[in-house]
Amino acid sequence: MSLELTPRPLPPRVRIAGRNVVLEPLHVRHVPDLWRAGQGADESWAWLGYGPFSSQEALARFVGDFAATHDPMVWAARPIATGMVSGWLSLMDIQPKNAAIELGSIWFAPVMQRTRAATEAMFLLLRLAADDLGYRRLVWKCNALNAPSRRAAERLGFVYEGRLRSHMVVKGRPRDTDLYSIVGDEWPRCRDAVLAWLDPANFAPDGTALQSLAALRAG
Repeated sequence: MSLELTPRPLPPRVRIAGRNVVLEPLHVRHVPDLWRAGQGADESWAWLGYGPFSSQEALARFVGDFAATHDPMVWAARPIATGMVSGWLSLMDIQPKNAAIELGSIWFAPVMQRTRAATEAMFLLLRLAADDLGYRRLVWKCNALNAPSRRAAERLGFVYEGRLRSHMVVKGRPRDTDLYSIVGDEWPRCRDAVLAWLDPANFAPDGTALQSLAALRAG
């Protein structure tokens, strides 16, 4: 069997450290931080199939089950700047024989949204899948009405593939799903652009990025 046809390994449940964020396999010990991070942020759950949670105990029950799954495989995100777990994200719809995997089920509290830590958290799992495990198809799916998620996909270099109409029911409503991917030789350019964007030299003293990810990818 050629290397290209060899099934890819399953993602390992391991800690992953970056410059701006540390990813830790999700655990109920993260619940107090997650509960605090989500206070007053009910809108942050709008596009997910779960949440918001009525109590810390309800969140703990959900996290206990969510952390025990192997697909999705979920990591808690701990930005280094705050030291507080402020969200989670996962690798899911894992298809070792097809070398295909999805980055999804992403929840970031407002304190983490639109930060270097958020970008790096997503990048760390994409790099784990593509570079460490050899997956050749990286997938992003989102509610077609979720403009921030569509922008995030395009910013990372995902290519729009189309719309799955009435794809699923979420919180009692039919959902159209937009489908994106990074495949094969597209990944190195996307990876290098994110690494260049995350480089401290790309940021002004006030934290503003000097070059956008789109510009770096085009260059």
